[in-house]
Amino acid sequence: MIRPALIGLALLLAQPALAQERVLSIGGAVSETVAALGQEARLVARDTTTTYPPALTALPDVGYMRQLSPEGVLSVGPDLILMAEGAGPPETLATLRAAGIAMVEVPEGHTPGAVQEKIRVIAAALGVDEAGAALADQLGAEIAAATAQATAEPGPKPRVLFILGNSGGRLTGAGTGTSAEAMIALAGGVNALEGFAGYKALSDEAIAAAAPDVLLVMDRGAGDTSEGVSDDRDYLTHPAIAATPAGREARVVRMEGMFLLGFGPRTAEAITALHAALYPKAP
Repeated sequence: MIRPALIGLALLLAQPALAQERVLSIGGAVSETVAALGQEARLVARDTTTTYPPALTALPDVGYMRQLSPEGVLSVGPDLILMAEGAGPPETLATLRAAGIAMVEVPEGHTPGAVQEKIRVIAAALGVDEAGAALADQLGAEIAAATAQATAEPGPKPRVLFILGNSGGRLTGAGTGTSAEAMIALAGGVNALEGFAGYKALSDEAIAAAAPDVLLVMDRGAGDTSEGVSDDRDYLTHPAIAATPAGREARVVRMEGMFLLGFGPRTAEAITALHAALYPKAP
């Protein structure tokens, strides 16, 4: 089966050799990769999830990646749209294709290999394949080194409960097959939630059964559209969490969402940072 990203690249390469100098980046990790490839000067706009490097926030914002409007995108006059898998809605993408704008869908994934593939697809779309190969090799080595160090800790691994949001005391957690579970494993932890895939609201019984040693939550920043809270006490005073090892020890780790879950150029740094938080060294 041919992936959409490869179809997009084939169509792009089949077009006349025009300079794709006006690039719109949709997806925080996509934008980070463009910058890491030294091509940020070609960006004319970005989406709301693009918050790093900070200089990119000065670019026009066309909206949230899953709620794009044709008018907002067309207003910035892109020659090429690089978009993370899942961007949309589909009707907006259809309108943009009909307008003749070149688009490349960048595949998502939660493995070191997926990070490298993301880089190669973006580099090919920008015509900087050599730089892409070099960056992919470099980041692959960095991720391997960070993972090896993080997973070499002796003894039992901490059970980590990732909470996506807290809406009126109703918590949403990350199950199997999620970017949160993948990052927890790379950093030397174990996902405390089992038995379901994706993200779902948690019952008190599910939280008790998870018995987490650590709560992992996202700091809300620019571009973070998830529900959340600003104070650890809003989690620690939740009756079900208060009864867990994490609640009793008040162990809450906060990390910025795109840094933690973006699986972009900063993946090795995220692994190292989360590992340090899960395995604090004694003073």
